[in-house]
Amino acid sequence: MAGTIAALGGMTQARHRLDPLLRPASIAFVGASVRPNTPGNTMMRAAAIDGYSGRLYAINPKYDVVEGVPCFPDLRSLPETVDHVVLGVANDYLEDNLLAAARHGARAVTIFASCDLTGAANDPLAGRLTEIAREAGIVICGGNGMGFCNPGIGLRVSGFASRLAMKPGGVALVTQSGSAFSALAYNDQRLKFQLCVSSGRELTTTTADYVDWALDQPETSVIGLFLETARRPDDFARCLEKADRLGIPVVVLKVGRTELSAGFASSHSGAIAGDNAAYEALFDRWGAFSVDTLDQLAANLALFSAGRPAASGGLASLHDSGGEREMVADLAAKAGVPFAAISERTKEELRLHLDSGLQPANPLDVWGSGLDFETHVEACMDAMLADPDTAIGVLFQDIRDGSYVAEGFTRAVIRSHAKTGKPVAVVSNYATVNHRALALSTTEAGVPVIDGTDEGLQAIRNLLAFRDRRAATHTYPDAVASEVRERWRRRLGQEKPFGESEALALLADYGIATPRSIAAATPDDVVAAARRIGFPIALKTAVPGILHKSDVGGVRLGLADEPELAVAYADMAARLGPQVLVAEMAPKGVEIAFGLIRDQQFGPYLVIASGGLWIEVLRDRAVALPPLSLEQAQALVVRLKTSPLLDGGRGRPAADRAALHAALARFSMLAADLGDLIDEMDVNPLLVSDHSCMAVDALLLGRNAGRPTR
Repeated sequence: MAGTIAALGGMTQARHRLDPLLRPASIAFVGASVRPNTPGNTMMRAAAIDGYSGRLYAINPKYDVVEGVPCFPDLRSLPETVDHVVLGVANDYLEDNLLAAARHGARAVTIFASCDLTGAANDPLAGRLTEIAREAGIVICGGNGMGFCNPGIGLRVSGFASRLAMKPGGVALVTQSGSAFSALAYNDQRLKFQLCVSSGRELTTTTADYVDWALDQPETSVIGLFLETARRPDDFARCLEKADRLGIPVVVLKVGRTELSAGFASSHSGAIAGDNAAYEALFDRWGAFSVDTLDQLAANLALFSAGRPAASGGLASLHDSGGEREMVADLAAKAGVPFAAISERTKEELRLHLDSGLQPANPLDVWGSGLDFETHVEACMDAMLADPDTAIGVLFQDIRDGSYVAEGFTRAVIRSHAKTGKPVAVVSNYATVNHRALALSTTEAGVPVIDGTDEGLQAIRNLLAFRDRRAATHTYPDAVASEVRERWRRRLGQEKPFGESEALALLADYGIATPRSIAAATPDDVVAAARRIGFPIALKTAVPGILHKSDVGGVRLGLADEPELAVAYADMAARLGPQVLVAEMAPKGVEIAFGLIRDQQFGPYLVIASGGLWIEVLRDRAVALPPLSLEQAQALVVRLKTSPLLDGGRGRPAADRAALHAALARFSMLAADLGDLIDEMDVNPLLVSDHSCMAVDALLLGRNAGRPTR
């Protein structure tokens, strides 16, 4: 995306293709108006409200000047070719004006209107606008968006701007929701933006493009996304990979997380994954953090923009209330936020500044008589931040405007922050305290103020997780032989469906243990197979088209002898058909399931879940993109709610977690090698005993084999 060299903002750097859009030297506003409280007037007043020094022109044949900006009848009348044209006009006039911008030679256009003339799902206007822009080499912000702000150059391009000043910072926000744009950009000045853009319909310029631009700006410290869909999935995945490589955190509020597709899935894994699973797996792969609300998004952006935690350790927290300290301790445990294990030396330093009855500990209740409290708060925060196990210091207090106590506490932590390289923050336990002025001044002093205990703790957890991810090491199993991989790719390219025995053979070739099994279709063959394997045995239907054997009574386990086997086979053959699989009994253990699903946008992803008959009832699952290291496999297993079952108890031995982690890593290798040729695959259950992990049953739906009947 680099091109010519341009001097912008006093700096010389490779020019990004979005620079004419987001960092233009000149802008013309088509549809400028002198009428107050209209988009045409608001966009003119807003453009330079934060100090933009580029050249501005208004376009409207009715006026000579609009809000102090010279006004021209059309683009042809301008004294120069501008970088950027803003079309503040209705849908009916968009096409003609975009053609005029193309003839003018503009490289960028912003559109606020919906680009919808008829209201029909196939309205052609958006397509025509996109084609015009592509032929002319124009990048478009919008349509159906609210524009953007680039506080670094003091520019706002929006017909719906606020009068609040915007100071530049390190947050880049890209939102597909105009309301979310207004909420975060125009209400609270604590968030300092490097870029804030309402991407709208993304006619030519997608979320990925904006993220790519932001990642090229040295000021960017964190990226926030409000995402409905990734319109160019490959580009979106690449921009997340780029952010991870550069060490820039990405926080995503993904909406539209339904499970509509679950009803169409043939495998258990597909049924429990839901529509959002591929995004979850993508975010997990590249270290992006998911949040659920705008408050959580703002909290994460505020904390990530304040700096990075120490290389090890946890949270050190100060409180002015014993009761609220207990509340925070409870919620921190629930959120998975570790407290720093402060040393005895640190405790001795704390003791010097605590009133009688207060115990030196982390979390710390620092409020006693209130005598000279500001000095003592500063000293206690200093001591906590100096402790080697402290990664971040946080004051949990309901600060409020007009309170000398709140003002004293915040002055103290601001001074402490100035003496350390570790991040320091304030979190209010009550989200609606009246602290607007104090919160802003404290944040601008380098100590972000976050509203709400849950929001603060979630942001702290993510900050520490981001640090730990950067320091993680990865070990991968040896790859399978190329001959094995190519043989299975040839087989998967065929239209012939897979039976269970062949699916298990595939797993075995990728190093996942499976039971010995023999196919049979007559009573004599069934008995002969059982003798070769040895009793007790398992009997399973192998009739083509039956996906879930247990659902139709197609599995019998622990058959102890030939008479019992004969009765079981006669019943199964009469009900379902003669084809069966005779298999050895796997060791008893915890039931886990693996799944592989090929997503239309992002390709194959993995599912690990609680296995057995109740997989779709428990819906206990985690997802990831292949391949996985052994360490990533271990982390994925821990996410399952049923993971503690692997630790044994009540007379049962602990399960072989290492064998499970190795099996999952090898299954992920299979997915990476062959997943583009597989629609869905279930391995359910895997039995994890105290000395092994064995795949007992497998379902494989090849991409080229069609969809079997149930």
